[in-house]
Parts: sequence; structure tokens; C-alpha cells
Amino acid sequence: MISFARLLARRIALLIGLLATVFVVVDLLPGNTARAVLGRDATPERIAAKEHELGLDRPLPQRFWDWISGVSTGDFGHTARGRSINELLAAKFPPTLLLGGLAVLLTVVVSLVLGVWWSARPSVAPNGAVAEKIQADSTVGFGVGTGGRGEVVRERARTIRHGGMGLMRPVTTIAAAIPEFVVATLLILVFALAAGWLPAVTITGRSGFPASPDMLVLPVLALAIPQIGWNTQVVRAAMVDAAQSPHVESAVLDGISTPAVLLRHVLPFALPTIVASFATTVGMVLGGSLVVETIFNYPGLGAVLAGSVADRDVSVVASVVALSGAVIMCVLAVADGIRAWSLRGSG
Repeated sequence: MISFARLLARRIALLIGLLATVFVVVDLLPGNTARAVLGRDATPERIAAKEHELGLDRPLPQRFWDWISGVSTGDFGHTARGRSINELLAAKFPPTLLLGGLAVLLTVVVSLVLGVWWSARPSVAPNGAVAEKIQADSTVGFGVGTGGRGEVVRERARTIRHGGMGLMRPVTTIAAAIPEFVVATLLILVFALAAGWLPAVTITGRSGFPASPDMLVLPVLALAIPQIGWNTQVVRAAMVDAAQSPHVESAVLDGISTPAVLLRHVLPFALPTIVASFATTVGMVLGGSLVVETIFNYPGLGAVLAGSVADRDVSVVASVVALSGAVIMCVLAVADGIRAWSLRGSG
């Protein structure tokens, strides 16, 4: 409990440091917030009055302290244009949460399926895999060339090893290396412009969400594809490492089927590493969604962040970062709990 409290305190301190950095960076951007709000034709008197109204004539540390004090009470303040930031976040965060949630869900499902499947095919990778371990244990347990049950187990392992998965490593590596905006551009070129199957631009409905479900497909894929590439490799590596545990050999010698060995005896031991990777994915997806939303004109926090950076509206930028950071901290806390439970269960 004490270690968890210390970890939480460190993460909160890290988030506060990040927010302070955001204030400094936005303040250093060229331009003037008051002029951006009032327009180029605004007189110096009006600009000075607006700066005083927004508190821009105060020292930066004081402005940061006033803002962080308000956030601690649940008040994010107002934008430079006078709108409540709380209302803005309440309207724009749910669509971003929907987009990111679907991308994370797709990443988890596909990565687990592909990673577990790939881990059962050692013939495509030089450093061994789960099925290779199972075959070796089976051979030792039942003898070589003795026929009977040992031959059945070896045949089962041979069946697992053949699967045509030789392209998995280069494909997942390329997918993980391509930035989200490049994936989004390619998806638009292929599925929207060339094939005409899916819309390239999101139209916002009255609810504030995309007007139709098909408008979510390309943004979700743009966010998920790089994460699927990375997490598939993580799942596969974690499964291979977990397969070296002694209890896996015992399970094979007991005649348990290969799928059962993978799911019941290997996957639980690989779970801490996999969960940590998926928790990191949430942060990556949230960061990538801000870019992807801009490309697809998606009605989320991406447009809000882009507009606030253009206006040098540091309160909005910091509020978006704070909300995203809070979500990531909650996900990491859940991941820590799952990892602790799985480690205790496997200990």
C-alpha cells in the first residue's frame, strides 16, 4: 500500500512538472494571445486591456499557480475567448475517448490473437518459440523414436510449427515504425479516394459524435495499426519467455494439449509484461489521436488543441494535457493492480 502511494505521488509530481513545462513552452511560442483573439486590427489599447483581463501581464509562475489551484478544485478556468474550459472538455473529450477506446480494444484483441498464434510457430523465428519448447519437453519426457504417446506429442508439435507466419516479423516491424499520420494518409488514399468505400472526413452529428459509424473506421485503424505491430511482438516475446518456466514442461508431460498449455500455463506468466505494454499503448493512442483527429476532421480534443496552440491559449493546452495525463495515470494504476495480482498468482 505504501509503495503504491509513493508510485502515485511520483506520477502526480511528474504530471505537475509536465504541466509546468507546457506553460513555459506555450509562453515561448511566437505571437500574442490577445492579438489572436481580437484580430490584427485591434488597437494597442484593446490588446493591453485584453492581456490584463486574461492575466497575461502577470508573471508566468503566478499564472501557473493560479491555474493549478483552480484545477485542484475542479475548475479549469476559461479559454481566451471566454468559454468555460470545463464545458469544452465535457463536449469534446467523450468523442476522443470513444475513438481511443475503440483503437485500444482493437489493438488488445488483434495483438493477443496474433501474438499467441505467432508464439506457437518457432520455425519462422531463429530464437525459438513456445511450440519449440513444448516439442523439446515432449521428446525428453516420452523418448525419441519409441513411438506411442511420444510420437503423438512430437507430431502435435510439428503441426503447430508449420503455419506460414514468416512475414510476421517484417510486417509487424513496419507497422510499428510508421507514424499515425502516415497510416492515416495511406488509408485515405486507398479506402476513401481510390476505392471509395469509406469517408475521408468526419461529419459531426447533433450529439457531437460522428454522424455514422463508418466514419470511425479509418481513424480507428490509423491509431491501431502501429500499436498492433508493436504489441504483437511484445506478446510473442513475452510468451516465448514465459514458456521457459518449469511448470510448462510439467504441463506438457502431463499430456495437456498445446492450446491449453498456451492459454492456461504460458499466457498467465506472460501477463505482467503484456499488461504493461497495453497500458503504455493507451498513452500512445491518446497522443496519436490528437493528430489523427485533425487529419479526419474528427470532433474531439484534437481540433481543440490545434486551435488553442494557434491562439497560444495555455490554459486550454494544459487542461487537455492534464485530462489526458489523468486518464493515463488511472490506466497505469489498473495495470499495476493486474500485474500485482498476476505475479502473486504465479508466485
